[in-house]
Amino acid sequence: MGWLRALKDTARAGVAVERARLEPLVALRAAVGLAIVIGAGLAFLGPGAAASSAFGAFMAAIATFQQSWRPRPALALASGLTLAVSTFTGYLVGSSHTGLFLLLLAAWAFAAGLLWAAGPTAGIIASGNVAIMLVTVTLPTSVPQAAGHAAVIAAGGVVQALLIVLFPVRRWGAQRDALADALAAEADYARRLRHDPLCPFDPAPLMKARAAAAVTVRQARRRPAELHGARGLAERIRPVLASLADPAVGAPAEGPARERVRELLDAAGAVLDAAAHAIRHGDPLRLPGPAAAALKAPDLPEVFTGAPLRAARRLAALLDDVRETAEPRSGRTADPAEAMLRPALVPLVLKDVRAELRPGSPVLRHAVRVTAAACAGYLVGHALPFGHAYWAPMASVMVMRPDFTQTWSRAVARFAGTLVGVGVATAIVQLAQPGMYLSGLLAVVSAGLMYVLMRTGYAVAQLFVSAYVVFLLGMGGVRWDQTVPDRIALTLVGGVVAMLAYAVYPAWETPRLRTRLADWLAADGRYAAAVLGQYADPAGARRADVREALLAARDARIAWQEALVRAEGEPVRHRGLSRAAAEGAGDALAALGRNAMLLEAHLPDPSHAPVPWAAELARAVREATRAGAGAVRERRVPRWDGVRELLADAEAPGPGVLRGAAEQLLGSLEEVSEALRP
Repeated sequence: MGWLRALKDTARAGVAVERARLEPLVALRAAVGLAIVIGAGLAFLGPGAAASSAFGAFMAAIATFQQSWRPRPALALASGLTLAVSTFTGYLVGSSHTGLFLLLLAAWAFAAGLLWAAGPTAGIIASGNVAIMLVTVTLPTSVPQAAGHAAVIAAGGVVQALLIVLFPVRRWGAQRDALADALAAEADYARRLRHDPLCPFDPAPLMKARAAAAVTVRQARRRPAELHGARGLAERIRPVLASLADPAVGAPAEGPARERVRELLDAAGAVLDAAAHAIRHGDPLRLPGPAAAALKAPDLPEVFTGAPLRAARRLAALLDDVRETAEPRSGRTADPAEAMLRPALVPLVLKDVRAELRPGSPVLRHAVRVTAAACAGYLVGHALPFGHAYWAPMASVMVMRPDFTQTWSRAVARFAGTLVGVGVATAIVQLAQPGMYLSGLLAVVSAGLMYVLMRTGYAVAQLFVSAYVVFLLGMGGVRWDQTVPDRIALTLVGGVVAMLAYAVYPAWETPRLRTRLADWLAADGRYAAAVLGQYADPAGARRADVREALLAARDARIAWQEALVRAEGEPVRHRGLSRAAAEGAGDALAALGRNAMLLEAHLPDPSHAPVPWAAELARAVREATRAGAGAVRERRVPRWDGVRELLADAEAPGPGVLRGAAEQLLGSLEEVSEALRP
């Protein structure tokens, strides 16, 4: 894709308005917190202090809207307290020497860029710290006053945290939604299997539910019981559904057994949907009568034999467990000792940041770009004949992201939103001539609308942010003609600086596509080998090895999918991997993981006799996929001779689950090679 088309497509994406689930009560709570802070500041401390405290409350509320599984009060406190530290530190350095402040700005921007390694929430909070430091360093006139500004900013974060604790809205709502989405995805998968026994399944909802299930020690003691256990059951149900539907290891493709499979899959979908609804809303579980009857029908042994019978019985047992787990029980809590505990925040962030301090890291390159853009924007802003020079570096810092598409789309959206928001707010100011308190009220209303609509698009959010800033500055008597031209011009400058920084020092995803694909191939190979190892030594093999390999394979698959999406919007013509090859190889690797999952659905009991051939096959798959990953990185077509020879061995196990799934494994590997063949 050329530069012109890439810029056009990403610009269109930046100003697009998306349909999103709104949270008006949460937005109202955040706006009330902002109103309390601004009102108290105006009544007791004056407009300057009110504006400072508003920064803390405003940014703390934004932090609580991010996609994070950390407790919302902790996010608000982290945002408010770090903003206070940034404000005070910036004044101590910037009030005495411009050169020293530029060095501090560079250090702060570099740290903010690195914090994207810990996730978008940490990155957004850190970027807000740099932006607010640029603004508030110009407000105080003495060290005591700077300390006062820092204190009221921290107070704004504390107020938002207290409101979340005192007035919770849909407690555990995000965790309920994540678990319900996972169960609903399983239900949809079951229904699709009725018509397409080989249909794909995207594990993203299961991964999101796993992330949501990790809790702090305090959360583990308070978590509702229905949020504990259902995710693990969903993980175990998925391979059973696939094995029951697949003709290679399950029921035949035609006949009475296939019709019975369709009935069971339909019933499973109904049970999983009912459980998802009950968990999402905290309501009693209402199960359709036909679904329960289909799962408990006594004709299973007459219709099924062997592996399909085991899968059908196991499916019925797992769905019974889902029904029991999803049923809310008043006063019953989960055992905290069984919870998956979330690591402490600071050590986890430091670990993630240290992992990115290496040559070639996209996050490290992002940190360098942010640093250069912030410093360049600061110098350019002061060189231009405008006031409020901080708007240029602030725009650069707030729009920059580790990838090209988001950076450019946000730059366009920020300018468009600023242009419209400033224009509308200026017209209101001209017509209404609001005083100090009315300006404060209009600022709160603008912020509240931003909180409600921020998930519909960055341009929409920026429109209301721009109006909020105009009204906030109006509280102090700043005229519109002193801010509007400066803000529009310097926002454009900041966006241009951000794009130039990315063009000069890019971190394109396109050249890394082969590496991502190779990582996924190797991870799928380790997963398949771990499953085969269970057949080779049922008594001595660790089931935890299979789980760890599965999670690693899922992480590699998500990394590949995200890389492919980012690469599609990049102005880089040479991929080293055509679109058709990428799609074909991705489908083949998804099938490879699915075939390993079919084997996992029928893992033998520890008392089962070992299968030596499975050990040889596990070793061959592991070595072949490792070598194949190297071939993909080196632009060669991988070969699978060792796996093919083992399956051709006359002494290999005959027809059955192991033999059938192993042949499908080889077929998927050969499809990878075919997709990558020039």
